[in-house]
Amino acid sequence: HPEAREDMLCLSAIMDCNLPKFTVEDIPLFIGITKDLFPGIERQEGDYKALTEKIEIVCEERNLQAREGFVNKIIQLYETVMVRHGLMVVGDTYAGKSSNINVLKDAMTLMAEDKQKGFHPVDMICLNPKSITSAQLYGSYDKQTMEWNDGIVPGLVRNCVADTRERRKWMCFDGPVDALWIEDMNTVLDDNKKLCLASGEIIKLSEW
Repeated sequence: HPEAREDMLCLSAIMDCNLPKFTVEDIPLFIGITKDLFPGIERQEGDYKALTEKIEIVCEERNLQAREGFVNKIIQLYETVMVRHGLMVVGDTYAGKSSNINVLKDAMTLMAEDKQKGFHPVDMICLNPKSITSAQLYGSYDKQTMEWNDGIVPGLVRNCVADTRERRKWMCFDGPVDALWIEDMNTVLDDNKKLCLASGEIIKLSEW
């Protein structure tokens, strides 16, 4: 929105980056704070008409109901994906977290197939980090031979980095979060964008 006022753009950026993080109870408080900081300023809404149409198509294909609240959450996830390379989707069991991610993936791919500017096909690898041990997940040294046994995640990340096609690659850790496996993702999720292994190997993420 090159014609929009600076304060309006600032408010929109604050809302887009922070609103998806809050619970239903916290949203009114947050909106109240922004109204105090930006009196009389209305948020510049993004134009997601085309994306919303694709979301509705994907919902129908997946036998899901494209309710307003569900679609809004998918749009919020899209806005977050555009500004962050790593994120976490949290919520109660059967709240629609996996469906949210899968619908957005398919919708973005449909947008790319229609040659919509700024969209690329999405490939997603999904795994449950709690279904195997941390050593199997990231790799470990054999206690007898001291040889390095590679884990599942390093192999998948290497494959993604080696693929230079302009396709978005999402690795989805679909399962409960705990300190055992999320700690090794610290350097992946921060600005370093690197997977650091116990072997000393460092795998830098690509733009895709």
